[in-house]
Amino acid sequence: MHLPPAPLEDWMRAHYFDAPIDLGSSGVEPFTFREVRELLRIDGDELDRIDFHDSHTLGADALRQAIADRWGTGQPEMVMATAGSNEALFLLTHALVEPGDCVLALDPCYQQLYGSAEAMGCRIVRWPLRGDAFVADLADLDALAPAPIRLVVLNFPTNPTGTMLSPEDCRRVNEWCASRGAWVIWDMAFADLVEEPRVAVADLLQYERAIAIGTLSKSYGLPGLRVGWAIGQPGVWSPCIRMRDYTTLHLSPLVEFVAERAIRHADVLLAPRLDAVRANRRGLEEWLNARQGSVQCSRPGGGVCAFPRFVDVRDTTSLCEAAARQGVLLVPGACFGHPSHVRLGFGAAPDTFRAGLARLSHVLASDGAPIASPTISSVAMRRGR
Repeated sequence: MHLPPAPLEDWMRAHYFDAPIDLGSSGVEPFTFREVRELLRIDGDELDRIDFHDSHTLGADALRQAIADRWGTGQPEMVMATAGSNEALFLLTHALVEPGDCVLALDPCYQQLYGSAEAMGCRIVRWPLRGDAFVADLADLDALAPAPIRLVVLNFPTNPTGTMLSPEDCRRVNEWCASRGAWVIWDMAFADLVEEPRVAVADLLQYERAIAIGTLSKSYGLPGLRVGWAIGQPGVWSPCIRMRDYTTLHLSPLVEFVAERAIRHADVLLAPRLDAVRANRRGLEEWLNARQGSVQCSRPGGGVCAFPRFVDVRDTTSLCEAAARQGVLLVPGACFGHPSHVRLGFGAAPDTFRAGLARLSHVLASDGAPIASPTISSVAMRRGR
């Protein structure tokens, strides 16, 4: 297996750690460990009692129960805890598909949703989101995939567009998959960054070949904890376990302790970040409204990133490079196959977000050449891919 390059990760490696203002990431503002300890009331005695034995392959019992209680059906045997949702994707892809199988994924979307299957020799069919609003049209599905489909991988709200599906449309997608005997992985990384109506993970899991994956990175400000999960029928875990025997084996007991406490009190972490997101969304709309002739962007239905198009720009890479020189991290749209766009995140602290937009405005006003240059495109903002 030859894994393809990951342009988004390459860009983040080159610019993520050097830019003091992050408008390039897709999650909310990260917490410090001190903030986490105070918010979740973790005291030193509890940390001192953690035993650094190996943990269980599928995750500690308490962590799996917490995940099942909040997002699943209350059944811990349906949960696998992983080192971030990327590990869940990697393990599940190898468990569910073989070379030559057909895998359906959105366009645009986060590359790792289909990258492992592509590397395995699967045929990747893209479901293009339509128009400047990036609408998911379910009527396209039959025409896109007349051949047998083995796996469908979907992310709503999407990264980078913020596109949503209604609960009814999610049910229809499950029915479409069931009619073809296909597996479906629902990436719910941004599910808690959505206004009503929300899609309930437990409802998605009513289809027996549906699997939901999630993470503490995007909505909860804990990307560095590297905790994700998958929820599905327990029978799928056996091949995942075999793959894990040769890779991560299990999570750290310290990480599992913090993750379990965070999930049990998730709303405590979520509330202040949602307040910041609402304020930033208003600021972003004002910024975009002032540039209607040169920037086109629909209101994202969820998540904390938008995907505006720069009308007269073929590729925004140079723009993002100019922003980086001004201390602002942006992600070119070419990282998602749409070079005239930028992923523009709004999960940062409000003061940081306002400062970032001001610097970006300065770049747009003073750096005319990069805007017309042909290279890469996308703007984003927040810590977390």
